[in-house]
Amino acid sequence: MAFITSLFYFILAGIFEIGGGYFVWLWLKEGQSVWLGLLGGLMLFIYGIIPTFQTANFGRVYAAYGGAFVALSILWGWQIDGVKPDRFDWLGSWIVILGILVIMYAPRS
Repeated sequence: MAFITSLFYFILAGIFEIGGGYFVWLWLKEGQSVWLGLLGGLMLFIYGIIPTFQTANFGRVYAAYGGAFVALSILWGWQIDGVKPDRFDWLGSWIVILGILVIMYAPRS
């Protein structure tokens, strides 16, 4: 159950970080409402809180989250921006997912 909970926190953090950054992007780069920028800023603040629910240490969580961010960003671009990942996007995503599994969940003595 701890594994599922940890994965949930990675996905939730990704939604808040990527979503928050996306809203700021829309505001500044696409000329959308300042309210989207403010919502994005709030989401980024909440993103900063979510990783604290992980049970591992800061360095391990943030190193593993870097991989989750890569994979989730590819999915965000596909589902939200309509940019279909190519084989190298998929390969890179699987490589970083493997890294997440090693960093966070490998047995330690």
